[in-house]
Amino acid sequence: MSTTHADPTPADAEGALPRPEAGKIVCNACPVLCQITEGRSGACDRYANVAGVLARLDPLLVATRVRDARGELVPFLAREPWDGRIVAEVPAAPSAENVFVTGVGSGTTYPDYKPAPFIVASQRGDVDLVTVVTEGIFSYCSFKVKIDTDRYIGPERAPVRADGEVVGHVTTMEYGSQMLSLGGVHHLTGGSKREGRVACEVMMNLGNRRPGELEIEGGASLVVQAGRAPVINGVEEKRMRVGCGSATIGIFAQQWAGHVDEVIVVDDHITGVLTEHQAGRFLDMRPGGIRVIGKKSTPGRYFQVANPGLGWGGTDITDPLTIIKAIDPREAWPGERLLMVSTTGEDFAYFVLDAALKPVPAEMPAEVRKVVERIGENCEPALCTVLFLGGAGGSLRAGVTENPIALTRSIKELLVNVTCGGAPAYVWPGGGIMVMVDVTRMPQDSFGWVPTPAIVAPIEFTMRLADYAALGGHMGRVRPLAEVLAGAAHRAIAWNPANPWPANVVP
Repeated sequence: MSTTHADPTPADAEGALPRPEAGKIVCNACPVLCQITEGRSGACDRYANVAGVLARLDPLLVATRVRDARGELVPFLAREPWDGRIVAEVPAAPSAENVFVTGVGSGTTYPDYKPAPFIVASQRGDVDLVTVVTEGIFSYCSFKVKIDTDRYIGPERAPVRADGEVVGHVTTMEYGSQMLSLGGVHHLTGGSKREGRVACEVMMNLGNRRPGELEIEGGASLVVQAGRAPVINGVEEKRMRVGCGSATIGIFAQQWAGHVDEVIVVDDHITGVLTEHQAGRFLDMRPGGIRVIGKKSTPGRYFQVANPGLGWGGTDITDPLTIIKAIDPREAWPGERLLMVSTTGEDFAYFVLDAALKPVPAEMPAEVRKVVERIGENCEPALCTVLFLGGAGGSLRAGVTENPIALTRSIKELLVNVTCGGAPAYVWPGGGIMVMVDVTRMPQDSFGWVPTPAIVAPIEFTMRLADYAALGGHMGRVRPLAEVLAGAAHRAIAWNPANPWPANVVP
């Protein structure tokens, strides 16, 4: 690691902080107050004693948009990260048009009795801007994990464990996805020390896009990683379902008509039966007379045809014929062609009814197979999505302004743009500053931890300079962007083009 800038409050201005032992300094970056020997780092490995000065070990992360001679944005072509020195492609006078200082590596001032580590002044055209940059320490935070699968992972509200400790729970199932809530203040600080440590480790790994191994009580074992396919009981998922059984019937009914007489789409939620379904009736299809078990909702739509599981359509069945309750001889006929298929198209079987009206496996016609393959084509890849959810409505605001409620109100009035590592953050309605952000849109390794335990995450507030003054900002600590880049050890990464440029969305 390379040594960077010192914390804004130097070690020799500790005031009422504990008097350190000989040869040590007190780190005042968080309430743990580590006493650090020269040449060593504190418990979080983020701050160290470098020749008697408290120093942040990771460099400040700066995101850049590179422009060519015409002023147009071009890809960042350097093989190695930019070291911050002025080169031909980067304007000599950095501005909010092309350089954004993120909170990653910025340091923190928590608890925020002093201004944020960096309050950066810059310009976008003729507009004067300010970006307040810090690494927030979040005890009140969690990760919401969306797992694209119909497989049964466990009952709703079931505890989720990591290394034997409860770190979260299963929440509601959404369309084609299973949802987890991991972390939160009660797991971080409301249980045993080991529970808090394990929860913090799981949260940091998921935030930094590393895999997390989880066990659901009464359910499956999982490996989840942001932007990667989930692994359920050792098997990697491939597809997210195209829709429920009823939706699949609706989508593909016209393509099946004339090529098959009955289709049953097996699904843990709604199993669809084509000729009973409104889609089949619209096509004037002859009733197939094949009845399935379960609760009938509306014609051609059945709930609870099987238990949840790892089989067809998220059920526990491996033989689809087991969900057939009866075949009505008044409607069914010998030679009737029956397709049974799952909502991803991964499981399918084709039958023809014999003289006794028993389904007999048969070779699937090419026209029918084409539609089964189209189901798979219309399925999106199974992925894990990890969202960081954190409350920034506490003392963190005091690092921005002497009147914290003014920051909260300015955000709700859309005068302030909130980002996390430069990534767009959704601010929840209602009281407080509750931010939510997709970790795959943040720089790699944006998250850290402190041994309270709590998660450390970057956060930036960008606004007009006049609005910053109006909300009671720390105007005496505002520093020009060029001065920050010249004075702080930093590294630069290419801007993620999927993210809106923070300065552009300031009104």
